[in-house]
Amino acid sequence: MIPTIPQSRSFRILYGGYVALFFLYLALPLTVVAVFAFNDSQFPSLPWEGFTWNWFFGAERPQIGVFHERGILRSVGTSAFVALCVAIMSVCVGTTNAFLFNRYEFRGKGFLYVLMLLPLVIPGIVLGISVLVFSSTLANGVWDMAQIDIQALRPGLLLVILGQFSFITTIATLVISARLQKFDRTLEEAALNLGADRLTAVRTITLPFLAPAMIGAIVVAFLMSFENFNTTLMLVGSDAPLTIAMFDRLKEGSTPLLNAVSLLLMLSSSLLALMLILFQKRG
Repeated sequence: MIPTIPQSRSFRILYGGYVALFFLYLALPLTVVAVFAFNDSQFPSLPWEGFTWNWFFGAERPQIGVFHERGILRSVGTSAFVALCVAIMSVCVGTTNAFLFNRYEFRGKGFLYVLMLLPLVIPGIVLGISVLVFSSTLANGVWDMAQIDIQALRPGLLLVILGQFSFITTIATLVISARLQKFDRTLEEAALNLGADRLTAVRTITLPFLAPAMIGAIVVAFLMSFENFNTTLMLVGSDAPLTIAMFDRLKEGSTPLLNAVSLLLMLSSSLLALMLILFQKRG
C-alpha cells in the first residue's frame, strides 16, 4: 500500500487485517514451539502437564535438560566450528570476488559472474550430492592408482565446510559488492597522490568503508551455515552438527528437549541479528 495514495477506510481495515494475519502465521508456530519447551511432559503436545525448567537444566533422565545433554552440546560445538570456518572463508573469498567484479574488466566476466550465482539456484540437496559424488570419485581414483585413502575426501566436517562454502560465499559476495559499489574511488586516488601504495590505500580507506558489510556478511554466513540441513545431510560423517543431531533425535521421537534447543536457537539468532542492526546503525 502506497501511503501517498488515498485509500478507503474499508481497504485500510482489510489491509491491516491481512498484515496481522501474516505476522500471526509467522509467529504462531514459533510461539507453540517455545511454549512446549516448558511442558512437564514427555511429549511436546497437549495436554499441558505443568510448567518446568527440566528441559533446560534437568540433570536426570527422562527429563534431562539441554545443558546436561552431552550429545546436543557436542553437536552445538560442531555446528559453531563449521559455521565459523565457513563464515571466515566466505567473507575472505567474497571480498576478493567483490573487488574482481567491481574493479576489473576481462573476457568472460559475465559468464564467471553467472557461475558465481549458480549455487543459489541449485537445491541444497543436489549441491550436497554433487560435492559428495565428486569427492568420492576423486578419492576412489587416488586409491585405485596409488592405494592411498584420502580421508579428507570422505564424508566428514571438511566436506561439510566445503559444501556450505560453495553457496554461502556467493551471498557474502553480493553483500560486500553492494557496499563496494557505493565507494567513492577518488578517496583511493587521493591517498595514492599523497604517496600511499595501492595496498595501503585499500587497507586504510577501502576496507574500513567495507567493514559494516563484511561484518554483516560474517553474521549472515554464520547463521546460514549453523542452520543448514540439506547440504549438510549429504556430506556429514560421524561428527554431526546440530541440525543433523536434532533430525536423528526426531526420528526416535519428539520430546520437549528439541523444543528447548529450538527456543535457545531462536533467542541466540535474534540477539545476534539485533546486535548487527545496532552496530550498523551506529556505524
